[in-house]
Amino acid sequence: MKCVCVCVLRPCTVWGGCTQSDQKQSAPVQSASVPTFTHTRRGTQAPCATSHHWPRPGALSISITAEGTIRESRSLGWTMRMFVRLVLGLFVLKAAVASPRFSRQANLDIYDDANYDEDLNNVENEDTYDYEDGLTTDEPEIEIETMALPDYTFPEEEKPEEGEEEELTLRPQPIPQGSGGSGVLMGPETQKGMPTCLLCTCLGTSVYCDDLKLDSVPPLPKETTHFYARYNKITKINKSDFAFMNKLKRVDLTANEITAIDGTAFIGLPELEELVVRQNHLTQLPALPETMTLIDASHNSIGSKGIHKEAFKDMTGLLFLYLTDNNIDYIPVPLPDSLRSLHLQRNNIQMMHEDTFCNLNDFNYIRNALEDIRLDGNPINLSKTPQAYVCLPRIPIGNLI
Repeated sequence: MKCVCVCVLRPCTVWGGCTQSDQKQSAPVQSASVPTFTHTRRGTQAPCATSHHWPRPGALSISITAEGTIRESRSLGWTMRMFVRLVLGLFVLKAAVASPRFSRQANLDIYDDANYDEDLNNVENEDTYDYEDGLTTDEPEIEIETMALPDYTFPEEEKPEEGEEEELTLRPQPIPQGSGGSGVLMGPETQKGMPTCLLCTCLGTSVYCDDLKLDSVPPLPKETTHFYARYNKITKINKSDFAFMNKLKRVDLTANEITAIDGTAFIGLPELEELVVRQNHLTQLPALPETMTLIDASHNSIGSKGIHKEAFKDMTGLLFLYLTDNNIDYIPVPLPDSLRSLHLQRNNIQMMHEDTFCNLNDFNYIRNALEDIRLDGNPINLSKTPQAYVCLPRIPIGNLI
């Protein structure tokens, strides 16, 4: 037994009878005044307990007629759109054909077999140039041939006759070695059998011979201004090591094994400004020129007799004096007014006079330059001589008790 149920608000097809949900929707369908229909089950006279009824024949024919009208209107609209597109396409094609560029291209593309053959015949009938007409028999013909390479013979070297002497080729010889010699290219020869600038590093007028296990100062180029020979095994500075080095400005011999320096090794250098001989075994400071600006002889064994009397008095450009870790038991006065830094820490200085830094006869005297005085590590009580610091911008560093 089959039963078909069609709902107006919720289209559905039910096989096998009406459901309970269809019955619940009968009230809103009737209130909306929508055409409904009913159906009966096969084999029984009772109608299905639902609000859906078969539509009247007049209502069904009206709905079918409306649906056909809609389909016809849609078909007519599609036909009109296609007609309009066709007309527009014809207008565009006509405009393109009428353009001069298209007409020129069409003329080029049209070939007539008959005309093509006629053009070929015209070309064949035209006068052709005879290349042989340009040649004249009166002119001589030129023959081109390949020429063989000439047979060159190199002249033999002339041998000197028995009575003649051979000429010797002159070669540049290095300048005789010695301190201050300029040498050739790489500087003078050293005791190790090679030029200084090959053993050491030469940059401009600076020579670097650091950590090469040298036991003496190598010969230097005459133009040297800065010489560095740190961390070697040099034991002595001789008078000839820096002789005639008139442009030498700085010598740094830090961390060697120097025990003695010739008294006149540096005094004859007119441009020398800086000498660094720290971390050696010196017991006496050599005489130095008045052009000095920096002297560093720290970490040596210089005693009270190792500094010449008034050794720094005439060095009017001296700025830094470092004598740390020696055996000095006094402050080496007089000190130039240009001095900025004085390091005497870890020595054996036990006393200081009131006129060590100041001028007791001139109470307006002030040493503005001397700002750094180190006396720490010495057995001296700085509080016992307060008048010795009145002219200084800062009190020296040291014990105050």
